[in-house]
Amino acid sequence: METKEVAETTLLQGQAEIWKFMFGFADSMALKSAVELRIADIIHSHGGAATLSQIASTINNGGSPSPDINCLARIMRLLVRRDIFTVHHPSDSGDPLYNLTDSSKWLLHDSELTLAPMLLMENHPLLMAPWHCFSQCVKEGGIAFKKANGCEIWDFASANPEFNSLFNDGMACTSKVVTRGILLGYKEGLSRIGSLVDVGGGTGSLISEIVKANPHIKGINFDLPHVVSTAPEYRGVCHIGGDMFHAIPNADAVIMKWIMHDWGDEDCIKILRNCKKAIPRENGKVIIVECVVKPDGRGPFDDMAFVFDLLMIAHTSGGKERTELEWKKILEEGGFPRYKIITVPAFPSIIEAYPE
Repeated sequence: METKEVAETTLLQGQAEIWKFMFGFADSMALKSAVELRIADIIHSHGGAATLSQIASTINNGGSPSPDINCLARIMRLLVRRDIFTVHHPSDSGDPLYNLTDSSKWLLHDSELTLAPMLLMENHPLLMAPWHCFSQCVKEGGIAFKKANGCEIWDFASANPEFNSLFNDGMACTSKVVTRGILLGYKEGLSRIGSLVDVGGGTGSLISEIVKANPHIKGINFDLPHVVSTAPEYRGVCHIGGDMFHAIPNADAVIMKWIMHDWGDEDCIKILRNCKKAIPRENGKVIIVECVVKPDGRGPFDDMAFVFDLLMIAHTSGGKERTELEWKKILEEGGFPRYKIITVPAFPSIIEAYPE
């Protein structure tokens, strides 16, 4: 039986946990400010180590009035505590030097692999607002983004070029990160494809990299007309505007990265059935790049699958992350009775599904 002292200790720990979660947003806001101020880039430009004065001076050179170095120091103190940066105190009593870590290297704006645009996108007020509608969604149903912003996210993007650009930049940077994982971990799967259509391919970053690494593939980037209208030209890739709920361009295979999780089961089944019409009956396949939720998973990204599931409530019209059993169900109903899950060095996995 618990002693009174043990009960008090565990209760106090519980209180501490609630305080931590209550202010969980402080981490993302501090991180957002660091990205907006380009602190990781400034440290990188100083050879990987910089003092607060050097960071502030570079911020000032960017055209801002005199920076508040005390405010900067307090933000950096939290980010050091969170292991986003480290701080080194020289033995000669010089100013402390702030260094990059393996985490803050992902915040470099000009790096080929960066998550900075995605971080700015997800922490934009318009995309944060739907999170405040969760309890309302539980009570009365409905779409969180529409409750917060008056319309669904895709309609909002098509009518607001600035938001559309922010959204596309965020998607493009994550596409590069995930694409690297696909190219490293799915070489064999791409080796025997003659043509590949990227459904919901945005501005074409994924399909262009796949074609660059596999020149034998004829690439088709397929998305809504207002999205592909901003897409640059890529060698070996053509852009086609359309609606995946109506028809998908024909190809040997279809790839969809972080598309299915935006939609409910019925919509996913419609998309899959259109995919089935677009590919050959023999040797055709659908390559789905998505999270597979593992209720007891302990991998480096498994926890994020649960967070992304709530992200789907915030930003989509019925989307969700799925367990393997949930994937199996919609694949079968969509006309893909066989599948296999392939782990790649990235947040999502590859679900390779076959029509026969």
